[in-house]
Amino acid sequence: MVASQPSRPSDAEILDAIVIGGGPAGLSAALVLGRCLRRVVVCDAGHPRNEPARIFNGFLSRDGSSPSEFLQICRDQLRRYETIELRKVKVMDVERGDCRFTAILETGERVGSRMLLLATGLVDELPQIKNFRQFYGSTVHNCPYCDGWECRDQAIAVTGGNQDSVELAIELLLWSKDLILCTNGPLTCDRKAVETIRRLDIQVIETPISRLEGKGNKLEGIRFSDGKFLPRSALFFSPGQYQRSHLAERLGCEFCEDNNCIQCGENAATNIPGLYAAGNASRGVQLVIAAAAEGMEAAFAINNALLEADTASNALRDHKPGQAVPFDRTTARN
Repeated sequence: MVASQPSRPSDAEILDAIVIGGGPAGLSAALVLGRCLRRVVVCDAGHPRNEPARIFNGFLSRDGSSPSEFLQICRDQLRRYETIELRKVKVMDVERGDCRFTAILETGERVGSRMLLLATGLVDELPQIKNFRQFYGSTVHNCPYCDGWECRDQAIAVTGGNQDSVELAIELLLWSKDLILCTNGPLTCDRKAVETIRRLDIQVIETPISRLEGKGNKLEGIRFSDGKFLPRSALFFSPGQYQRSHLAERLGCEFCEDNNCIQCGENAATNIPGLYAAGNASRGVQLVIAAAAEGMEAAFAINNALLEADTASNALRDHKPGQAVPFDRTTARN
């Protein structure tokens, strides 16, 4: 069973890993590490990126699942592992010491570990359009791989006039030819993109958007500032994004210039020894199944680093599986 309250580690006894973030990446990593008899605590603030979505798709065996249902199944499956502890709590800060990390929780508790995994995700910046949130996650979407199939052959609008929005509109032609790019102002993309949308006969409306209209969570259309109404049953947008947590920056992680994700090597290791990242916070492919796979990859790397350290220090010989390794024999390496 998962303990309801964690023990407070001393310098002589710390956890093998702290996982910050209880989404697909964090829970997948915890599963692998727990099965390796590594002592892990997962700290989850409880607000996943796909929280507004009714369903998610593209995950083999879980296609069409709701985000909340999926996460509950994951948590339930972790409860049989004594080595895994789940806590619904926010990590306010992390201190990096000599071969250890100390997480400071919102409760004031301090939890120490040899390794740290950031699976904290991203936050989407939503367009400042009236009634946008009313339809977001139901008939307003940002990922055609997740929701394009459900919107196939429908009347689709794409909002935004930058390069990413234009590329999204081009991509959505795979699912529907009844597509209009509503830039909500002047186009700001490059000339090549403008030539492409003209060649593909994508209609462009640059009139500012006044509001979205519909009943319940069902979009019916777009009302423009000049009073005109465009009937549409689905809308897509390309969001700006930022890191949900400040911890990566606080710890000195390097970031990718093109998308502000945490920069990692092939084994999910950051530039900080003992610190790993997985999921949307560190990758460009933002799908649930990809995040779960990246969490597994990170767990393999963390366990291998721990195994190397335990072998070198003879801790592997002396300690009992599932028990903490004495701190004075712990070395955090990538």
